[in-house]
Amino acid sequence: MMKNATDLYFSLLQGFILSLDDSSQECKLRYIQNFKWTDTLQGHVPNAQQDAVFELVSMGFNVALWYTKYASRLAGKEDITEDEAKDVHRSLKIAAGIFKHLKESHIPKLITPVEKGRDLEARLIDSYIIQCQAEAQEVTIARAIELKHNPGLIAALAYETANFYQKADQTLSSLDPTYAGKWRKYLNLKTCFYMAYAYCYHGQTLLASDKCGEAIRSLQESEKFFAKAEALCKEYGETKGPGTTAKPSGHLFFRKLGSLIKNTLEKCQRENGFIYFQKVPAEAPQLELKANYGLVEPVPFEFPALNAHWTPETLAAFDLTKRPKDDTAKPKPDEEVKPLKEPDIKPQKDSGCQIS
Repeated sequence: MMKNATDLYFSLLQGFILSLDDSSQECKLRYIQNFKWTDTLQGHVPNAQQDAVFELVSMGFNVALWYTKYASRLAGKEDITEDEAKDVHRSLKIAAGIFKHLKESHIPKLITPVEKGRDLEARLIDSYIIQCQAEAQEVTIARAIELKHNPGLIAALAYETANFYQKADQTLSSLDPTYAGKWRKYLNLKTCFYMAYAYCYHGQTLLASDKCGEAIRSLQESEKFFAKAEALCKEYGETKGPGTTAKPSGHLFFRKLGSLIKNTLEKCQRENGFIYFQKVPAEAPQLELKANYGLVEPVPFEFPALNAHWTPETLAAFDLTKRPKDDTAKPKPDEEVKPLKEPDIKPQKDSGCQIS
């Protein structure tokens, strides 16, 4: 239903942008209407452009956001099914594909350059793409753990996911912390969380290879990252900024990791005391892990074709002499758009997913 509705809207909107004869000539209707959108990080004063392309990319951006929120809500369900987990995974890949398509094919066509810190700015779009990939891989990791796949594969996937979150954080590093600080705190805690996972499962791989001393050191490093993630969860909850506040530390998937690290480390220490008697290295092992399976790529996206209702007769019916006066002036403060409050996504039973 969502896709049908948005496809219909986009196909009709294309008539204000595309030429009917498929030429490169600009449609005469492109600039007849002023469009206003608020931004996720910049408060509730709308940003306005008299440009149908601005409406196309802004609406596309919000459709991508819808897919991320749909995935988040679905992942938070009690007793999530395998098909629902696949839907979460697919939705996040679709969102990444939409963001990527907007950045590469449509945002560069805007006449008015995007202001710094606005939703359509390259740094924010890149961060959304990377975060969608990372969160889709969280579903893959949860599935791999549930099916008891090789610890080496799980460690590699966790390491790749941590790198995704770190890259997204670095992309936002030059933005004003007033509105990007909370987002970055979330990305930091997710980086630490999946580094803890990577070292934990890497330790299991080392133990299976009779490298018990190195396994202990890997588990100790996992403990450090998990403690750091716990501290960042608290900081994140106390940080003010745009958006709802996720509660990752309340998820069973998060709490399970703490127990797993503790139990695995104790097992390694017992084995080393009875069998191996290996020295524990001072330095943590270098993670040079590469996942050969389970890596997420955005699903390619294209806007639908021009709607069949657009004909030369339809186009001729628009009288441009009666267009409204130019109202592209910046909105006044009293024109703030009241936000619709969204409930925080509260963890229920263990869903096997850690989307927030």
